[in-house]
Amino acid sequence: MTYTASVVGGSGFTGGELLRVLDGHPEFEVVQATSRSRTNKTVGYSHPNLRHLDLRFSDPEELESVDVLFAATPHGVSMGEIDRFREAAETVVDLSADFRLDTEAEYEEWYDGHERPELLEESVYALPELNREALPGADLIAAGGCNATATILGLMPLVEEGVLTGDEQVVVDVKVGSSEGGAGGGEAASHPERSGVVRPYAPTGHRHEAEIEAFLGLDVSFTVHAVDMTRGASATCHVFPGEPVSKGDLWGAYRGAYEEEPFVELVAGGGGVYRYPEPKAVAGTNRAEVGFELDPSNKRIVCFAAIDNMLKGSAGQAVHAANVALGVEETAGLDFRGLHPVGAP
Repeated sequence: MTYTASVVGGSGFTGGELLRVLDGHPEFEVVQATSRSRTNKTVGYSHPNLRHLDLRFSDPEELESVDVLFAATPHGVSMGEIDRFREAAETVVDLSADFRLDTEAEYEEWYDGHERPELLEESVYALPELNREALPGADLIAAGGCNATATILGLMPLVEEGVLTGDEQVVVDVKVGSSEGGAGGGEAASHPERSGVVRPYAPTGHRHEAEIEAFLGLDVSFTVHAVDMTRGASATCHVFPGEPVSKGDLWGAYRGAYEEEPFVELVAGGGGVYRYPEPKAVAGTNRAEVGFELDPSNKRIVCFAAIDNMLKGSAGQAVHAANVALGVEETAGLDFRGLHPVGAP
């Protein structure tokens, strides 16, 4: 069966990645891509890697009827347009933060409130490794934030194994590429300002903490740095467990969580240059690398996760979740393995 799809907000970086993935998907056909600023221009005008597509951006006020609508819009847009989106499509996958959290109170605390709080209970968080059982048949799906995705994947095995119960100290440091700021990232994202930096831009109070707390039950000390790469999010998590943990316990936890997962690979020590998770190794893919190290001298676990922020942290996660929701082979359209060597991701 072929499902028709549209991408709202198709001229941005994430919209372009959605179009690229969907173009190679065996069971999706993209019939519309919208852009308010580039209406009537070809998709290749914004995304030179997609010049082969015979598709022009249309006005977002003129939505076509499709099976699946992917909304790659800034925060606050989807909650105001959700009725139109749901009229146009049986399944809506939102890539903004508008439907990620479960309660109005969470949006009051972390964002600026919510226009449609009655819909929050029915939205389903997209990350399949965390929420696969809730996705089949879901018709309002919310893709997770890239920094939260990397952190959740790094810490989830420790929560599932009971190493983390919510009372332990957890310190998370995330390094992210410039594409996280989007195509309109502003002065701070310009090349002269971004090149060569390791810039803390959210030392405390990053909004993605809300997802980590909501879905893992953890209160973490969370900091994000902007670094000199285009693609990628790398989370380093320092965990201080209440009880002694062995390296065998950690191998058991991570293998138990991810051994059957098609897009998560365990990279923990070993030989070679890439001994731990590395964004460069997963650039352009829906894969995540996770790993860990144990420091028994001060009772600390260091766990790592690396993703492409625009794929596993956004567009790839959205398509993966849509595959599961619709009963499509969940790896469909997402089998690109990446390149080596590769320049700055």
